Amino acid sequence: MTRRTATLAALIAVVCAGCMVGPKYRQPSVPMTPAYKELDGWKVASPSDALPKGPWWTIFGDPDLNALAEQVSGANQNLKIAEARLREARAQVRFNRAALFPTISASAGASSVRESANQPFLSSLARTVPGVGQGSSGDVLLGLDMSYEVDLWGRVRRTVRAAKDEAQATAADLETARLSLQAELVLDYFELRAADAQQALLDATVKAYEKALELTRNRFNGGVAPLSDVAQAQTQLDTTRAQATDVGVARAQFEHAIAILIGKPPADFGLPPRPLDHQPPDIPVGLPSQLLERRPDIAGAERRVAEANEQIGIAKAAYFPTVMLNASVGFEGSSFGNVLNASSLLWSIGASITQTIFDAGRRRATSDAARAAYDATVASYRQTTLSAFQQVEDNLVALRILELEGQQQRRAVESAEQSLQLFTNRYRGGVDNYLSVVIAQTVTLGNQRTEIDILRRRLDASVLLVKALGGGWTLDDLPKQ
Repeated sequence: MTRRTATLAALIAVVCAGCMVGPKYRQPSVPMTPAYKELDGWKVASPSDALPKGPWWTIFGDPDLNALAEQVSGANQNLKIAEARLREARAQVRFNRAALFPTISASAGASSVRESANQPFLSSLARTVPGVGQGSSGDVLLGLDMSYEVDLWGRVRRTVRAAKDEAQATAADLETARLSLQAELVLDYFELRAADAQQALLDATVKAYEKALELTRNRFNGGVAPLSDVAQAQTQLDTTRAQATDVGVARAQFEHAIAILIGKPPADFGLPPRPLDHQPPDIPVGLPSQLLERRPDIAGAERRVAEANEQIGIAKAAYFPTVMLNASVGFEGSSFGNVLNASSLLWSIGASITQTIFDAGRRRATSDAARAAYDATVASYRQTTLSAFQQVEDNLVALRILELEGQQQRRAVESAEQSLQLFTNRYRGGVDNYLSVVIAQTVTLGNQRTEIDILRRRLDASVLLVKALGGGWTLDDLPKQ
């Protein structure tokens, strides 16, 4: 009968351990659209239908950029912070999983006690007769204790699941940080190369203006042109020299930013000048539904929804009793000589059930807070998805319109250069004054600088589009539970 009772009790414990209270997780729906609004007119990449796995920046075909971007993962300190947080989250999973198993502790102790003859409430005989009421005793104890919470309602298992969900979300946060830092480096790199292009343009313009100044001086010395022509040419030259000098400030700051991103002091890093000569690549966009699988920040937001769902179950489990199993075994003797005797063996085993009867609404408040937190994470998940759609649409329209603007600007540059050449020839022939040349020079330089800036903006939009699409990351890269 005793064996049957024990077997039945064990069977009931196993069955009850399979029970879980609280809602079952279902991935929330998000706003979705069958296609991107700004995709009309976009040149779809062919034949590739996906970004490169991992090193997505290779689509720009720049060896210097490739070498720099590869260094971000191993050297950037902000990325190391995110990696440390991932290790912390994984350790938390192991910590919570330990609650699924019994806790066993060992203890050993020895004590000796001598009673006082003057202890209170002692009889008068004990006070007057020597030796009566006095004594000493020794105690030696060796023991093992075990405690185990029977997870009847799934509180422990949900805690483990919540920790696993948080670890996955933290892994997604790491990839989001990695993608952001890589995109920031690529953006800074193109900004630096655009500054190099502006510097090369201004340096060439300074040389052209020096020749124009020489022309006006020769004409003035020959008595053909007034002194005002020389002053105008000198002013134009000095203004352009100042602009060329000013470009160096931005160029140096972008170089410093790149150095920090790859974990180097700015003093130990340098990039030789090279004007911007890239063209925006054709980028595969895919379908809006694929963003849910290609964006690590969306994956992280979804995992935190799952974690919040587990917290609801944990809060609900607090309404049910807690069952604890306790057992101990050991030896207790009056001295080290008899502590290990068979007669010194002791043991105990038992179970306890604890149920909160009144807590002034604490459990209800905890449950309400868990549900509110769940609703907040669902809204955050949906907002993250909407923001992703917006970022893709923004950069699609930017690339499409900037491509057209670049073509128009190229024609404007060609017209301005032709106009400058005509006015210069007319000035040499004495037909026009030098003011017409100055105006043409200003218009030409402005259009040339704008053309470089449009190319920079197109490349920046390409980088931001790749970032908005999740880089080369997919949901399959998320660590499994």
